[in-house]
Amino acid sequence: MRTNPSILVVEDDPGMRMGLEDNLRIEGYRVATAVSCKQARAAVDAEPPDLIVLDRMLPDGDSVSLCAELRADGFRRSIIMLTAKGEELDRVIGLESGADDYVVKPFSLREFLARVHAHLRRDDGWGAPQGWIDVGIAQADFGRHRLVRAGADIEISAKELELLRYLVAHRGEVVSREVLLQEVWDRPHEVVTRTVDNFIVRLRKKIEPDPANPRYLLTFHGSGYKLIAQ
Repeated sequence: MRTNPSILVVEDDPGMRMGLEDNLRIEGYRVATAVSCKQARAAVDAEPPDLIVLDRMLPDGDSVSLCAELRADGFRRSIIMLTAKGEELDRVIGLESGADDYVVKPFSLREFLARVHAHLRRDDGWGAPQGWIDVGIAQADFGRHRLVRAGADIEISAKELELLRYLVAHRGEVVSREVLLQEVWDRPHEVVTRTVDNFIVRLRKKIEPDPANPRYLLTFHGSGYKLIAQ
């Protein structure tokens, strides 16, 4: 991991914000804080952090929309969403907006810090394959965050690209939903498996000639998914 990674804590509750800031600083991280979507966006634009801790509800808007906007604008690093809501639908919405993790309040500080450490290690240590790589009828350059098909750039989210990168790294292997949840989302137990299914559907629309009849990204019922060797 890099020395002194930077973390942006976006939380409008003063006690929670100061508690997170203090404990993250004790762990050796550089910490900036924001109390609103507007402040968070300004902080990211000024100096993109290595990780964002993002409260689910903020005074000036919904952090789900903010998360989606940051991903659309190219923010690649991990986002951990904090919320008082624990319903399955809220978790799915948060993750599909581009969040990498979802922590329900109240939470264990030790568990929260472990997740922060894990995301920072993964972001620094999970190297992307170099150069252009064939994936179905498309070509991916993970280092440049690009997916191209028939010479044209295809829009792809950070989490979609991360999933594709993992499948490329394990090309020819059947990878279970549970493994994908653990390795790509870092949530082996609490995130529903249909989150993976939804992302697989999205990827097929980008890399398959006929997404309804996939040739490259195959389903093995009861086992998982396999990106075939090319």
